Amino acid sequence: MKTIGFIGLGVMGKSMARHLLKAGYPLLAYTRTKEKAEDLLKEGAVWKETVADLAREADVVITMVGYPRDVEQVYFGEGGILENARPGTYVIDMTTSTPTLAQSIYEAAKQKGIHALDAPVSGGDIGAREGTLTIMVGGDEDVFLACKPILERLGTNIVRQGGAGAGQHTKMCNQIAIATNMIGVCEAMAYAKRAGLDPFKVLESIAKGAAGSWSLSNLAPRMLSGDFAPGFYVKHFIKDMKIALEEAERMNLPLPGLALAKQLYEELAQAGEENSGTQALYKRYVKA
Repeated sequence: MKTIGFIGLGVMGKSMARHLLKAGYPLLAYTRTKEKAEDLLKEGAVWKETVADLAREADVVITMVGYPRDVEQVYFGEGGILENARPGTYVIDMTTSTPTLAQSIYEAAKQKGIHALDAPVSGGDIGAREGTLTIMVGGDEDVFLACKPILERLGTNIVRQGGAGAGQHTKMCNQIAIATNMIGVCEAMAYAKRAGLDPFKVLESIAKGAAGSWSLSNLAPRMLSGDFAPGFYVKHFIKDMKIALEEAERMNLPLPGLALAKQLYEELAQAGEENSGTQALYKRYVKA
């Protein structure tokens, strides 16, 4: 089986890497804080001291890092992936990043005989842990088909959306839909509580009706239980909304709902909640 190098072992990355390890793939691991990799190393992953070391040995390199600047650094920086990977290597960036950067990686990789996909995901920590992520892919079809067996270990809804950058554009659509939906979920739960209802019973009714959504089913119970641990960080959601608004502005497309959501989340971050999960927006409406 192809040797996979996995870079970025955060809330989602570690679970994703573990699925590949359990599937029998030889796994090389690198993350900025080695302690985050210790349990995977005990399970059979091999630690690499640098991105360059990992890239030289892997047949497939998967990145799941925080911000576009981190993506740019691991691909283009000194000692980066593209400088060290062998021709024929497959690189898959699963970070939510910018379509423009995805296209730049694709073009630079192509010049070196390296095959690149942008493949951001949706499903949060639950989807990563259960291997049920939605994966939105941009890149050449033959490269997608070659990598699909690996992606199938990580997700259940895997769709190639088009050429380089198409995966990232699709993820922006996903984040736009989530952003205003999260406002609605928080306001609905706050309303239920203020009206003297049992919010959990309210969820039994509305989560399976026309109001149903992933956020309502999975994050509303966390809100109501006072669980604001990150399945997806507030700070990363703000990053995604910023990318989407910048892309929309470039296309001359006003998105007032998204702009409002970004404003509310920025206020939440300023109040010290940047490392909380996105469900922490509920704190704006009721005292948790």
